[in-house]
Amino acid sequence: MASIFTKIVNGEIPSYKIAEDDKYYAFLDINPLKEGHTLVIPKKEVDYIFDLDSETLGGLHRFSQKIAKAIEKTVPCTRIAVVVLGLEVPHAHIHLIPMNKESDVHFSNPKLKLSQEEFIAIAEKIKANLEII
Repeated sequence: MASIFTKIVNGEIPSYKIAEDDKYYAFLDINPLKEGHTLVIPKKEVDYIFDLDSETLGGLHRFSQKIAKAIEKTVPCTRIAVVVLGLEVPHAHIHLIPMNKESDVHFSNPKLKLSQEEFIAIAEKIKANLEII
């Protein structure tokens, strides 16, 4: 059975897409810790990030770097945190989370409740700051 992320890539489940290319896909987390919290995934479904082949893993990080720079231009923050947990969804993924202090990325923090309009607006702002991929 395909993971929820594969279903998002295939268009079976909607997402607030930030960017994609032939191998990677970035979209807003629907349970964000901070405004602009984005997930970046390889389109190829592999459960554990360190089971990705070296080329795919390196490409995932290069793609994530472009997304992170766009988030930084969009959301006031000190840095973009890079978090890999990987137990909730059996599909390798990276969380990019705007942060001003380390406690901003504690996953036990309450999640933001954003409307569809707010998600769309955030995604559009990040896309506008994205350099051509």
